[in-house]
Amino acid sequence: MRKFIPSWVRVPLVFFIIFGVVEYVIDSGEKPAFVEYPAVLLFLLLVLLILIAIEAIVGALENVMLHKLDEEAKARFIAKKESGYEFTWLKNAYIKMLGQKPMEVEHEIILDHNYDGIKELDNNLPPWWIWGFYISIVFAAVYLLRFHVFNGYTQIDELETELADAKIAIEAYKKTAKDLVDANTVELLTDASDISAGKATFETNCVACHMADGGGGIGPNLTDNHWILGGGIKNVFHTISEGGRSGKGMIAWKAQLKPAQIAQVASYVLSLQGTTPANPKAPEGDVWGDNIAETPVETPTDSIQ
Repeated sequence: MRKFIPSWVRVPLVFFIIFGVVEYVIDSGEKPAFVEYPAVLLFLLLVLLILIAIEAIVGALENVMLHKLDEEAKARFIAKKESGYEFTWLKNAYIKMLGQKPMEVEHEIILDHNYDGIKELDNNLPPWWIWGFYISIVFAAVYLLRFHVFNGYTQIDELETELADAKIAIEAYKKTAKDLVDANTVELLTDASDISAGKATFETNCVACHMADGGGGIGPNLTDNHWILGGGIKNVFHTISEGGRSGKGMIAWKAQLKPAQIAQVASYVLSLQGTTPANPKAPEGDVWGDNIAETPVETPTDSIQ
């Protein structure tokens, strides 16, 4: 292998094979393993250093062994080493793409003027540069036709597509991040698990003022259609979160309850509408109907209703 593949090919080849195996074995999600786990990056750097060190050590050992050989053996070793495969096609391609004249014929392209004995060669532009220029012209023509003549998609279209994808991603994220909800985005929860969780929170924190059946005590009746600070899920959420009327009612529960818990207890409170408590308190506040728009009240602190 050392005879046919030079070290500048051998080291990167082995390194990228190891790199590929590491990326395949380690599950790092959407990010590369060496980005997600710094230890992997250190491991890969160590592997690269070891590969370079192995090449240096093997080369040094060859030189030591070469000096211990007699002249005839040295000649055979050197001849065998020089007979190894060379990437002549790569060298020839490089020289051709460079477009330089051989030194033997440079006298044909020397310009008449010189500067302090420094002469200038009239070389042609390198072929790689010329072909790159031609390719850029073709690309510009295709781009002009595609986007300006035939009205291809624009940056605005790309932006709108990315915004639409971002909205979908945000909605998917919100489904798993329920605590992002607030009074403006909350929706009425109807799942039995949410109602059950809201009931548990209500029984722990609210029965002292509103009674277990929501009939009201210190706080207002939660089963009728009268509301002091507005009904509907958004207003009830806001009242639980920020509290009732200043100096008169319920504390703000946002410090004790998470937004998801407030949404659950607010939904449970609304589920009590129309039920018949044992000792219902007289109605307080205004009648709230389905045709009244929900606008969270900004009053900072009273009871739920």
